[in-house]
Amino acid sequence: MEKHPLLEIKDLEILYLTDEGTVHAVNGLNLKLEKGETLGLIGETGAGKTTVALGVLRLVPNPPGKITGGEIWLDGKEITGASEKEMRSIRGQKVSMIFQDPMTSLNPVIPVLDQVAEVILLHEKISTAEAMIKAEEALAKVGINRDRVKEYPHQFSGGMRQRVVIAIALACNPMLLIADEPTTALDVTVQAQVLQLMRSLKTEYDTAMVLITHDLGIVADICDKVAIMYAGNIVEYADKRELFKNPKHPYTVGLFNSLPDINSDTDNLKPIKGLMPDPRDLPRGCPFHPRCEEARPECAETIPPNTVIETANGGSHFVRCHKL
Repeated sequence: MEKHPLLEIKDLEILYLTDEGTVHAVNGLNLKLEKGETLGLIGETGAGKTTVALGVLRLVPNPPGKITGGEIWLDGKEITGASEKEMRSIRGQKVSMIFQDPMTSLNPVIPVLDQVAEVILLHEKISTAEAMIKAEEALAKVGINRDRVKEYPHQFSGGMRQRVVIAIALACNPMLLIADEPTTALDVTVQAQVLQLMRSLKTEYDTAMVLITHDLGIVADICDKVAIMYAGNIVEYADKRELFKNPKHPYTVGLFNSLPDINSDTDNLKPIKGLMPDPRDLPRGCPFHPRCEEARPECAETIPPNTVIETANGGSHFVRCHKL
């Protein structure tokens, strides 16, 4: 039987047609994720990370958004051409998503137990009573006591609401979990608790995960592989240890240089100069070249190819840069 990645994205393009112009949110993006792996998708605000996640779930708002090219393969099946009925069976059952703000994901007038049970009833042929039992078990796994399951979202703290969202996402044991900055709205101690919970549940359910974030510390803590995204495309992709030890793309190097280092006596951080380009008016050639200290004449003319570098441990390190 032919082995295939759990998720494979090929040359994906997503546009938003607005009154101000066409927003090129995702531009020919390629990505692979194996079963059980955790991938950290890193990039600045506006890089297109959330749009990629919505593209996988076929939830890009249309209008104004539209998938204009490429393919998305999930567990060996191409889903960009799938019907809405097929996608409804995939969402929640095969792929689940945890959004940034739990209050926008939860219905404020329905008890949390009923919200988890509703997802189970959508995908499993069981009675309401059985779904309620399963929902209670799912909530217990994320640390919500039985005496609180009939309460409403507003009666929970931000961290507890995020636990409810995680219970909903994992209720049907999906193959892939997409977490879109799941700890952004939480304080640091609650962040650590939620991330530890996600890590343990991911291991228990053997679920692959795409973690969208701009926090390199979180990626170092829980991810297996890292993809660096800039202006709608992946500019570097490698095993976590390889990428942190040996970053190749000037943008990735700039991200690491802009972080504080407790072992360094440097008084000032070294930020990346300039701003990310307007996705309605991307520069010609490599989109990073106006900010790049190593830019060459060809960088302003042609989009760099995807270079594959063999690593010492036999893996592959993908970089989009003319200097390699």
